Amino acid sequence: MSPRDSDQAKRRWRLTLGRYADRQMGELSGTDARVDRALDYLYGREYEQRGLHRPSGPGSLDPTQMKALDWLGEARKLFPQSVFEVMQDHALDRYGLSDLLDDPKTLDNLEPNQDLLKTLLSFHGRAKPEIKDKLQQVADAVIQDIMRRLKSDMQRAFSGRRNPFKRSHVASAANFDWRGTLRRNLKNYDPESGRIIADDLRFIARERRRLPWSVVLCVDQSGSMTDSIIHSAVMAAILSGLPGVNVSMVLFDTSILDVTDRLTDPLETLLSVQLGGGTDIGRAVEYCEGFVDTPERTVFVLISDFAEGASPSRLYRAVAKMNEAKVRMIGLSALDDLGDSYMDKQIAERLAGLGMKIGAMTPDRLALWLAEVMR
Repeated sequence: MSPRDSDQAKRRWRLTLGRYADRQMGELSGTDARVDRALDYLYGREYEQRGLHRPSGPGSLDPTQMKALDWLGEARKLFPQSVFEVMQDHALDRYGLSDLLDDPKTLDNLEPNQDLLKTLLSFHGRAKPEIKDKLQQVADAVIQDIMRRLKSDMQRAFSGRRNPFKRSHVASAANFDWRGTLRRNLKNYDPESGRIIADDLRFIARERRRLPWSVVLCVDQSGSMTDSIIHSAVMAAILSGLPGVNVSMVLFDTSILDVTDRLTDPLETLLSVQLGGGTDIGRAVEYCEGFVDTPERTVFVLISDFAEGASPSRLYRAVAKMNEAKVRMIGLSALDDLGDSYMDKQIAERLAGLGMKIGAMTPDRLALWLAEVMR
C-alpha cells in the first residue's frame, strides 16, 4: 500500500471511529473536522441510546452546540446527495430528531423524498398547528414527484392495445414500430457507412377500450405497508383520471376506511391513514364485494403482506366467491421502489389456488400488469 493509500485508509477509519479515536489516531482539521462534527452530531447519539456518557465542555463536540437546522445545512454541503438523504432518514427514523420537524425553517432544508414522506405521515398527528401547513407542502412535493414518475408509464399502459395490422399517423415513441420501419427502409441501406437511412417511419395504432372497467384497491395499512400505501394512493389518483376506469379504494387493518371519495387528492388519502394495528384481511375483502357491479369487468387488487390476524377461512371464502363470479384478482405483497417484500407464503399460495394472481413488483410494473389483466 502506498503512503497516500495508507493515509486515506487512516482517514476513513478515524471518521468511522469518531472523536474517541483522537488519542490513538490524532485530531482532524479543515473539512475533515467539519465532516467529523456532522457525523458525531447524529451518530454519537448511538452512545446515548446505549447508556454511555457523551462528555461536554470546552473544545468538545457536544451535539447541543449545533442546532438541527445548522446540522442540516452543514450535512447538505459536506456529503453527496445520496449520503445526505440516508443521514436525514436516520436522524428522523432511528434517532427521533423530532426537532427537525418542529421549525418551518428546518422543513425548508429537508430533502423531499419518499422516506421523508413516511416520517411526515407518522408525525402529522403530533405536529404543532403552526407547522401542519408546512408539513403538507413538503408531503405534497414528494407526492407530485412520484406522480410525475408514474403517470406517463400508467397512461402508456392504459392507452389501448397495440394493433400491429393497423398503421397510425400519430408519431409516438410508445407506438413506434421498429420492425416495420426496418423492413420499409432496407432499400436505403448505405454500404459505406453501414447504416440504413430511415425516411419512412412506421407507427402502430392502438385500439381504445370502449367498455368501462372497475378497479377496486384494497390496501393493508399496517405499519409494514407504508410504501405500498403511498404508491397505492398515487396510482388511485392517476387511474381515476383515466377514461373508462372507475376506481374504489379501501384501507384496512382491523377496521376499514373507505377513501373512494377522496382519490383525486393523494395527500388527503394519505392523511387519512392510521398506521399500525392488527390485520383482518377477510373482513376488508368482504367489504370490497360491495363495489362489484359487473364482475367480468372488475379487477380486485389486494395489497398486503397476507399476514392474516384473524382466521383465514373468512378470507378464503370471500376470494373464492369473487373467483366464482369471474372477478379478476391480483394480490401484491410490495409496491415500493425496490420491490423488496415479505409475505405469508402459505396464505399467498392458498389465494393463488383460489384464482388470485400473486406478485411482488414495483409500481411501474404493476401498471403494465394491471393493463394486461384488463385486456
